[in-house]
Amino acid sequence: MTLNPSPTATDPFPTLRPRLFGIAYRMLGVRADAEDVLQDAWLRWSRTDASVLQSAEAWLVTVVTRLSIDRLRALKAEREAYVGWWLPEPLVELHDAHTPESAAELAGELSVAFMYVLERLGPEERAAFLLRQVFDYDYPEIAAQLGKTEAACRQMVHRASERVQQARTRFEVPHKVHHQLLQRFMRAAHSGDRSAIEALLSEDAQLIGDGGGKVPSFPKPLVGPFRIANLYWALFRRLGAQVVYRMALINGEPGLLRYMNGRIESAQAFVTDGERIVAIYAVRNPDKLVGIPAMLDGSVSIGE
Repeated sequence: MTLNPSPTATDPFPTLRPRLFGIAYRMLGVRADAEDVLQDAWLRWSRTDASVLQSAEAWLVTVVTRLSIDRLRALKAEREAYVGWWLPEPLVELHDAHTPESAAELAGELSVAFMYVLERLGPEERAAFLLRQVFDYDYPEIAAQLGKTEAACRQMVHRASERVQQARTRFEVPHKVHHQLLQRFMRAAHSGDRSAIEALLSEDAQLIGDGGGKVPSFPKPLVGPFRIANLYWALFRRLGAQVVYRMALINGEPGLLRYMNGRIESAQAFVTDGERIVAIYAVRNPDKLVGIPAMLDGSVSIGE
């Protein structure tokens, strides 16, 4: 059971909770693991005399960061043995289901593509990079949070930044443009229009699927507009109206939920250059889809 204390005038934990969750989730990529870290941090916080602390935020961020590092180290062997590609558990919000807390959790650099690249970093390197590049902490603060020297933290951030930059494809695309392009893709996928799907994909587009050994998935990325379009077309030919797509925010960006016979089958995140789709990250492992809202009706959510 996750502890989520009610806000009080003297307890800063509830106010800081979205930021603490953001750190833990970006470190671990799984909501339940992030919530476990926050629960452990809250238990430690509840036994601490806050009056002797110079900064409650600094103390809590330090505890959450170090707990996340320890947990990520423990998960390393499990992820190395993971069947196929490992993608983060998606944070999904339907367009009509925002709350102040969910908005805060989704704020900032959180895309599935970004989280996928972070898996290349070691636990401490990942923490240093996130604290600096995403949460904008100064190096003296990061050094205190990680128990390292400032020089060591600067080196870790520099090394991590280079690795992330090399592995990452990033485009500055307005949210509205991303949303409109995805609507066109959804219409094409829903109608099985293979030519229209293919036209929306870049020449080097790739699809990465995460089945986790629980459902079929591709052992290698599916590359090229023809092969990817064929995948969506074949699904339409086989199941037709049983396949329904719904627009949603996935890790803060426009994405698609795909339902089969009314049950969630995948959460799909997209990278676009503003004109075409360059990457699709399809989370199909059912263990990672448990928290996604059920489809409320049988309609395709075109024009939401």
